[in-house]
Amino acid sequence: MKWKTRVTELLGIKYPIIQGGLAYLAYADLAAAVSNAGGLGQITAMSLANEEKLRQEIHKVRTLTDKPFGVNFAIGQHGRAFEHMVQVAIDERVPVISVTGGNPKGVLDMVDSYPIKKLVLVAARRQAQKAEELGADAVMVVGQEGGGHIGRNDVGTFVLTPQVVDHISIPVIASGGIGDGKGMMAALSLGAEGIEMGTRFIATKECVDAHPVYKKALLDADENSTEVIKRTLGTPARALKNTWTAQILELESQLADFDSLKPFIGGPANKAYIHDGNDLKGFGWAGQVAARIHDIPTVSELFSTMIGEAEVIRKSWS
Repeated sequence: MKWKTRVTELLGIKYPIIQGGLAYLAYADLAAAVSNAGGLGQITAMSLANEEKLRQEIHKVRTLTDKPFGVNFAIGQHGRAFEHMVQVAIDERVPVISVTGGNPKGVLDMVDSYPIKKLVLVAARRQAQKAEELGADAVMVVGQEGGGHIGRNDVGTFVLTPQVVDHISIPVIASGGIGDGKGMMAALSLGAEGIEMGTRFIATKECVDAHPVYKKALLDADENSTEVIKRTLGTPARALKNTWTAQILELESQLADFDSLKPFIGGPANKAYIHDGNDLKGFGWAGQVAARIHDIPTVSELFSTMIGEAEVIRKSWS
C-alpha cells in the first residue's frame, strides 16, 4: 500500500512517521536508522555541547543514510542561546528542522529564506495557529499522554488532534500515546497526516545511548508507570515513576522554587538515569505508550511491524 500524505510529500519520506527529538538520545545512529526505514530521523541539537559537535553528527548521519533527516531545536532550556546551532543547520543545508519547547519565531525567522522544511511542536490549538502564522510548514501536536514536555491543559491526543486539524490549513502530525500501527491509524483517522513517536524509538537497538535499565523499565511499564513532574514550574513533563520523581513531586508539594528543583530536574539527573542506569540518582522521560512496548527491535523491524498492523486495519475498512 502507498502511504502518501502531505507530510510524506513535504518531507520526501516513504511513511508518515517522524522520530522525536529525544534529549541526549537522538543522535546519528538512531536518526539514520529511522530515515533508512522510510521515516524522518532527527538529531537533537541542543543536547550537544557546541556547534562542532552538531556539525559532526550531521556529517555522520550523511555517511549512514542518503535519505532526508531533521535537526531538532529544543529551545525552552532557560534562556540558552540557540542561534549558533541553527546557523550550523543552515550552513550544512539540512533538509528539515523542528522546534520544540518554546516560541519558535527566532528559529523560523533565521531559516525563512532557505529551502528548509519547518516543523513546530505545539500543545494547544492557539499555538498551532500561531505556528502557521509564523511560517511553519507543519505542526506536531502533542497530547498529554506524551513523554517529556507536554501542554499545560491536560488535553489528550484524541481530542487535540482533530481540534487543531479543523483550525489550520497546514499538515498536522499527531504525537503522544502513539507507538504502533493501531495508534498510527487512529491518528490518521482523526485528520492527522503523520505521526511523531519518541518513547517507542528509545526501545530500539539503534538508540545506543539509552541504558539497558531504561529500556527494561519501558518494557516493564504499564499504563500507570508514568507521572507528570514540573507542574508547579508551569512546564509539565511526563517521566517514568521512580524514587527520584517521587522526590521531585514531594519538593513540588512544598512549593519549592526552580533553584531548589534544578538539581533534580536538570540534564545531569536525566543523563544519570538514561545513560548510566542509576535509578537512585535520576529519571527518564517516557509517555504512557510505554505500556504498549513489549520488545526492543531494530528500527527496520519496528517499521515493518507497524506498517503491517496498519495495512491490516486499512484493508478491514474497505
